[in-house]
Amino acid sequence: MAQSFDVIVIGSGPGGYVAAIRAAQLGKKVAIIERESLGGICLNWGCIPTKALLKSAQVYENFQHAKDYGILVDKFSADFPAVVKRSRDIADGMSKGVQFLMKKNKIEVIFGSAKLTKDKQIEVTAKEGSKQNYTAPHIILATGARSRSLDHMKIDGKKIIGYREALTLPTQPKSMIVVGSGAIGSEFAYFYGAMGTKVTLIEYMPQIVPVEDEEVSRQLERSFKKLNIEVMTSAEVTHTDTSGAGVTATVKTSKGEVKLQADILLSAVGIVANIENLGLEELGIKLEKGKVVTDDFYQTQVPGIYAIGDMTKGQALAHVASAEGIICVEKICGHHPEPLDYNNIPGCTYTSPEIASVGYTEKAAKEAGHEIKVGKFPYSASGKASAAGQKDGFVKLIFDAKYGELLGAHLIGYNVTEMIAELVVARKLETTGHEIIKAVHPHPTMSEAIMEAAAAAYGEVIHL
Repeated sequence: MAQSFDVIVIGSGPGGYVAAIRAAQLGKKVAIIERESLGGICLNWGCIPTKALLKSAQVYENFQHAKDYGILVDKFSADFPAVVKRSRDIADGMSKGVQFLMKKNKIEVIFGSAKLTKDKQIEVTAKEGSKQNYTAPHIILATGARSRSLDHMKIDGKKIIGYREALTLPTQPKSMIVVGSGAIGSEFAYFYGAMGTKVTLIEYMPQIVPVEDEEVSRQLERSFKKLNIEVMTSAEVTHTDTSGAGVTATVKTSKGEVKLQADILLSAVGIVANIENLGLEELGIKLEKGKVVTDDFYQTQVPGIYAIGDMTKGQALAHVASAEGIICVEKICGHHPEPLDYNNIPGCTYTSPEIASVGYTEKAAKEAGHEIKVGKFPYSASGKASAAGQKDGFVKLIFDAKYGELLGAHLIGYNVTEMIAELVVARKLETTGHEIIKAVHPHPTMSEAIMEAAAAAYGEVIHL
């Protein structure tokens, strides 16, 4: 006999475990199935451990510039294995936190690989090979994604690596090629570059962090060059050779073909949804471009089967998966949630300087037919940024000229990943530029730059 629940969630990442908790809060009998570790990729191999590594790199940078703050440090060095161990310990601690949340909410945790059967049961195969069936009227797929591996740049885990291996290298490489400058590639380029590895960052598009505003991209490139990170844009790796001591990459550029050598190549060219071996085909669940197709509340065309997170078409971000999970469960439970507004999702990149953005870029706003007002306030004019020794960066706000609507916000600099939430809320509440200007911001803070950027758009900026 199959064990039955009201809701079963497959995958325990930030989409899955959040959905499971919300379902339990709403009185459902819930189980969650996980084949590896609670917390999924984000907690164990993504968001959390990478931020731990980045903090270590920032501390190391601070020591290098201690004299700028009147602090004399005679000798210091980086203990790379200890940096990696700290990152892993933090991830392990967070995973234990999810275990606690499962117990607190009386959610049954089932370890193993799940597969949907034709009668909409779930067959779970444990690591030792035993099988058990489970059933529920509502099954939520939240299996996430993994690194994309290209044939000419195949990940071998040693000389050509993905993000998992980049988190746990036993020794620090002297040189590294990073292919792809999205959030993952840029963050690892910063980490290894700040720690002293000679890094070359290669991007196929004309600018690094290509989804960001062009001015943000140019600022990050300048900051990377200060760290001696070489940046190559409009460049494509066409071949890799790992037969020697390290790796040789053949790179096609606008000026011709070049060969680069390094100890390790990190492939950060995107992700692929984990949709294999789930039984989707047997149930006739529709796929499009490698993603599961759902309605606005995440139900597939098969009633009772839902999909959230990186395996669907929305932005592949942890906070998106969590929001989708909550909306999906609330709909299942008879509530009336609003569909998620994918045009008001903040994106964050945790390099130094940090990047945070939401809504239209200046270019996209113009292409959408908006007449716009743009306000920009540089960190170099911020008293708090000067006091902190963090003058690289700016806040850029884009408003609709006719109605004053905040169309987009693009921030680069110290602490901007914490500041972006103000602008997400402002857009949600349909706040105008004048309302931001009149909302008193505390002094001295980095957040004043938001008020000043809004004021700059309307010719009212004070400190510029």
